[in-house]
Amino acid sequence: MSISFTKLFLTTFKISAVTFGGGYTIVPILRDAFVNKYPLMDDEEMINLIAIAQSSPGAMAVNTSILIGYKAHKIKGALTTAVATVLPPLIIITAISFAYQLFATNPWIQAALIGMRGSITAVMAYAVFNMGRNVLQQKKRFGLIVMIGSFILGYFHFLPTALVILLSGFSGYAYFGLRRQIKGWW
Repeated sequence: MSISFTKLFLTTFKISAVTFGGGYTIVPILRDAFVNKYPLMDDEEMINLIAIAQSSPGAMAVNTSILIGYKAHKIKGALTTAVATVLPPLIIITAISFAYQLFATNPWIQAALIGMRGSITAVMAYAVFNMGRNVLQQKKRFGLIVMIGSFILGYFHFLPTALVILLSGFSGYAYFGLRRQIKGWW
């Protein structure tokens, strides 16, 4: 399915405008839009884009949006989604900066921000569950080992997230890439 530049821009702009909590909270909403509503890709391809976005320098939300835009319309699509993702926070932060003192001391705004934490956690858990379920159905044993290993390394050994991601990527390459090459040699 193809999507117009206007629809690509407006969809990404709206998602960026209403999503609070960082890059990981925008991912499930981008997934819903571009896997379900406007099917540009399937879940596995979306997971691959997220992995690339995580391991690339920069903001996760912007990186994911750029990759989705590139998938839709190459360089022009990537530029379209980059602008659409960055523009809402820029507008909101600019507006907030003019009234910072009002926001910093307003108990209603403080309560709203605290309330958003719970919903952000729920959205992230839902995304992890849905995407993880699809991956684990295809590669159950390997996916489960990497998931548990990543948790243990990150939680109990306090390894930096970047190192855990690199180790996970290397283990995937070793398991799937090298195994395929070794089979070709025999």
